[in-house]
Amino acid sequence: INTIYNVPGIPITDLGRMMQAEGMRVLSFRHEQNAGYAAAISGFLTQKPGICLTVSAPGFLNGLTALAHATTNCFPMILISGSSEREIVDLQQGDYEEMDQLAIAKPLCKAAYRVLHAEDIGIGIARAIRAAVSGRPGGIYLDLPAKLLAQIMDAEAGAKSLIKVIDAAPRQLPAPESIERALKVLKNAKRPLIILGKGAAYAQADDEIHALVEKSGIPYLPMSMAKGLLPDTHPQSAGAARSLVLKESDVVMLIGARLNWLLSHGKGKTWGDQPKKFVQVDIEPKEMDSNVEITAPVVGDIGSCIQALLDGMGNDWAPPPAAWIDEISDKVESNITRMAPRLQNRNMPMDYHGALGALRTIIKDRPDTILVNEGANTLDFTRSIIDMYKPRKRLDVGTWGVMGVGMGTAIAAAVETGHPVLAVEGDSAFGFSGMEIETICRYNLPVCVVVFNNSGIYRGTGVNPSGGSDVATTVFVKDARYDKMMEAFGGIGVHVTSPDELSRAVNAAIDSGKPTLVNAVIDEKAGTESGRIGNLNPQSVVSKK
Repeated sequence: INTIYNVPGIPITDLGRMMQAEGMRVLSFRHEQNAGYAAAISGFLTQKPGICLTVSAPGFLNGLTALAHATTNCFPMILISGSSEREIVDLQQGDYEEMDQLAIAKPLCKAAYRVLHAEDIGIGIARAIRAAVSGRPGGIYLDLPAKLLAQIMDAEAGAKSLIKVIDAAPRQLPAPESIERALKVLKNAKRPLIILGKGAAYAQADDEIHALVEKSGIPYLPMSMAKGLLPDTHPQSAGAARSLVLKESDVVMLIGARLNWLLSHGKGKTWGDQPKKFVQVDIEPKEMDSNVEITAPVVGDIGSCIQALLDGMGNDWAPPPAAWIDEISDKVESNITRMAPRLQNRNMPMDYHGALGALRTIIKDRPDTILVNEGANTLDFTRSIIDMYKPRKRLDVGTWGVMGVGMGTAIAAAVETGHPVLAVEGDSAFGFSGMEIETICRYNLPVCVVVFNNSGIYRGTGVNPSGGSDVATTVFVKDARYDKMMEAFGGIGVHVTSPDELSRAVNAAIDSGKPTLVNAVIDEKAGTESGRIGNLNPQSVVSKK
């Protein structure tokens, strides 16, 4: 562990200083939640637990949201927090920032541990690392009471108490019969589909997954953070025919993807009226049958499972029927052709399609750039419009659809990879973590933030139904200049109103490697409430009348 994401303060101030003195990189944020989001995505990118260090009670609680987010998304992360004296907490005698943090953390993470003695620090860290990365990865809480931080021990004994963590995430080989069963189901499919989830991206079994898709000839649909495992422009990509393949497929193989709300739980009108059989590859056996019957569960680490499937396919695997492939190809081509003119429009003020059409070209020309994305419409449109070409280059809100991950994610992506980062933000989403642009400037990170500014949440045209002087609940300050915020911290701020201006500004930012914020003015009438999830708004019988 050599990178720490933290917010310094009592009682862990000196710990941060000592870490830095030992040569570790310690990045200080303006809010613990953003430091936690950075640690979470660090875990996703590196397969090592990202570390977030916080102060006690309120600082711990701020970091806890990110820890729960990491656990939900299966990102390895360790939240380390200072805490009050145990004996005072246990008797509820009112210590400074008194809170039983271990008890609070337990329901929201994969495991939680407390270290009471200096000689147990090695054990505590080793257990936290193993728990974070083994099996299905997740968030771990490590509690360091104030009394621990003042303890001393003999240096030689201390060195001996440390543990070298060996094989923290051992391979989990699938049962041979599960491979045979899965291949039999796939072989008999007439309209098969592969769905790639972010678990497949995390596994870093890129070559094996690429080989499986191409050897099988099966069309694939990537979930948002799996985009780029194979290029979105690959001939087997069914991303532009999502509705068709979900409805019409007869066998669906899930690789590191869960049948949660993002896939309509595997049932309902999204999946059509065709009978379905599911093959699921996942490291967590409890995931099987979570929503629908899984005909062929394959339990193990994704790399081992995919290699076993490849070995079992032999050299004479028959591709899917041509009629199925042709139907998907025709749908993909027609949808792309229909969308193309919208992506080339030069409307002023810009709409989402014109602005994202410009950014789409930039990512195509610069495929190593990491795309961070959050918002409502900004998220939905970006996910479907901007093609990705390499794995783990698209980082977004994850399973919960969390607002506010953007700046922490962008910072960690730049720190962990050294690649330029383009963060495409809705103006609402940016507001949750916008102060971290000071952090970006302080560490001089190659991050270009584009704020799609339409003066509101979803859109800037809301009206106060009471007729009062307060603006509508979804409306922001008109003509806000987010670019001036970046300039205030020594970064580069650019105000743009057209796709051409946007393209020039982002290209210049990536070329320079300097912290940049582009305030991209979007038509305030553009956008719809909640984008694709508007249907999740509760509807009462009365309101329908």
